[in-house]
Amino acid sequence: MDRRRILAGLVGALVVAASACGSDDSGPAAAEPPAATDPAPAAGTGDSAAVSADCPPVDGSDEKTQQFDTAPPTCLEAGATYEAVVTTNQGEFTILLDPDSAPVAANNFVFLARNQYFDDTICHRIIPNFVVQCGDPTGTGTGGPGYTIVDEPPAPGAYEIGSIAMAKTAAPDSGGSQFFIITGSDGAALPPEYSLFGQVTDGFDTTVAAMAAAGTPSGEPSQPVEIQSIRIVQS
Repeated sequence: MDRRRILAGLVGALVVAASACGSDDSGPAAAEPPAATDPAPAAGTGDSAAVSADCPPVDGSDEKTQQFDTAPPTCLEAGATYEAVVTTNQGEFTILLDPDSAPVAANNFVFLARNQYFDDTICHRIIPNFVVQCGDPTGTGTGGPGYTIVDEPPAPGAYEIGSIAMAKTAAPDSGGSQFFIITGSDGAALPPEYSLFGQVTDGFDTTVAAMAAAGTPSGEPSQPVEIQSIRIVQS
């Protein structure tokens, strides 16, 4: 089997793994991707709009919330820098978020992290030389926050090892909370269909490598890989 066919199969696996990531369906992956229930074309643009009063506290002290009725308001401040410190059962790593390239996805990630959405969740799909996929509180690959966000495709060739991007279904504007870390050349070769909103800047060779070591060809981790908390650092 040539590399192009292998990559096509991996892309299919990534889509299936997020086949209901914009919904609250906790059942098995649907044969047909669900319709986007609440696309948010103006959510979290990261521009000069005022930060909404409906945003969670910046210190993440609000109650843990994993279901929402609407997409996030604008919670990013113009000109600010955002990092996510991710603590896992394999160690810690840091993501530098990129609201300039993907303002909606970056805003969405900050909103969810400050609501403690990702705390005590598993990374449900890990494929060697491809991705570590996390962000589903149900651990099934079909869960999501109750809304979806618009796609922000990057330029071709923009994915790198260590890139952070949104998982989605085959339908447009179907991302929700599931995201993936590109861990190898197969992931970096993905078509530019997934919003690219950050890059691992610290802990890739240690923590992320340990997470990726649990990968299997089927994607089912060989041992539990858990996100214990994500703390947003704004400067």
